[in-house]
Amino acid sequence: MTIKEKISAMISVNLRLNNDNKNNYSYGYVIVAACFGIQAIGVGTYVSYGVFFNSLASEFGWSRAAISGASSIAFFLMGLFGIFAGRLNDKIGPRDIMAVTGFLFGLGHLLMSRLGAIWQLYLFYGIIIGIGLSSVDVIALSTTARWFIRKRGIMTGIVKIGTGAGQFIMPLVASLLITSYGWRTSYIIIGAGVLLSLVAIAQLLRRDPSQISPLPDCVNNISGDKPGLAGEGLSLGETVHTRQFWTICAVNLAIVFCFMTIIVHIVPHAQDIRISATKSAIVLSTIGGVSMAGRFISGIAIDRIGSKRAMVLCFILLIAGLLWLQIAKELWMLYVFAVIYGIAHGGYFTIMSPIVAEFFGLNAHGVLFGIVAFSGTIGGAIGPILAGYIFDVTAGYGLAFWLCTLMSASGLLLLLSLKQVDAISHNNIVSGTTQ
Repeated sequence: MTIKEKISAMISVNLRLNNDNKNNYSYGYVIVAACFGIQAIGVGTYVSYGVFFNSLASEFGWSRAAISGASSIAFFLMGLFGIFAGRLNDKIGPRDIMAVTGFLFGLGHLLMSRLGAIWQLYLFYGIIIGIGLSSVDVIALSTTARWFIRKRGIMTGIVKIGTGAGQFIMPLVASLLITSYGWRTSYIIIGAGVLLSLVAIAQLLRRDPSQISPLPDCVNNISGDKPGLAGEGLSLGETVHTRQFWTICAVNLAIVFCFMTIIVHIVPHAQDIRISATKSAIVLSTIGGVSMAGRFISGIAIDRIGSKRAMVLCFILLIAGLLWLQIAKELWMLYVFAVIYGIAHGGYFTIMSPIVAEFFGLNAHGVLFGIVAFSGTIGGAIGPILAGYIFDVTAGYGLAFWLCTLMSASGLLLLLSLKQVDAISHNNIVSGTTQ
């Protein structure tokens, strides 16, 4: 090969690599937008269940523990099947998984319009919607983690802002639909919209940059360093033998116990202290709206101070909010609670995926995140139904909210004991903290 031919070949290779980087970087934003939509639609619709609480209780006469039970089953199955969704995502990618589960999620809401017995509530909402919800967090957050290295924190924060947007919009939409058309027609409208939207968004998903071109999206932003590729980090077998992994699982169980108790019961609690149904729904929407700021701030904090410190701040805010809730008896006081709690709620869920990547790498991120999420669903399944039982016995939520405070304090102590895994502490590029 002549010198001229060699130079031409080198130029050709450089142009191809630059184009690959640009294509990857551009499609990374498509991934973020798609995952934003998945979070907004999936989580926003799920948290709207509390808006339907009184309609179901009034029509069927079911106890709050019984109605909460369907949400608890859904949340439990979301976590259980999320492990399998994460494993499949590691192996085959997110597109088909999201399409199938999105279809089930919408179908479950459509079937809720035909509700006539308690066993149907547990089948339609608890099982079908629960399985349909299983991929929403695992797919969105694990896929985002695989597409971004240096900016993993902020991009995860943007994706989780979608959750806040959904939590802000969907309870209001559900409340307006119920007022205008009744709860059955509302479920038809919501179910059809959810089914079509999630299946369509799923078609945009790709597992990682290698499915578009051979280079990771932000290679140009990490001068002199090896990119954090999907194969780096501990294996599943190595990770489950570390104390850190089970500590993170226990932390997640404790805090999600509190989060789901509040999400399911804050609307009926507000109505119990003589706040109207619409204003009670606005309290829940305020949590979602404020959580968007929490998710964005948390995303920046992850890249600046690390996942653990950012998570500690979320716990402190949550405990402060729960203590305030004990004395909140007026609407404005509930709004103050919604602001404090919303920042903690949004911030924490932004940190979950990056902290798994930071401690254990990306090699088995999907299934590891699925297991951590499942530990949270155990707490999230127990919390709402236990709070409903406490209300049925004591005619109030005071004891339930104190229990949430205790669980939060326990989770904070566990978090403070967490140390970096020695096996990957030298390779912080996997965490996305390399500058």
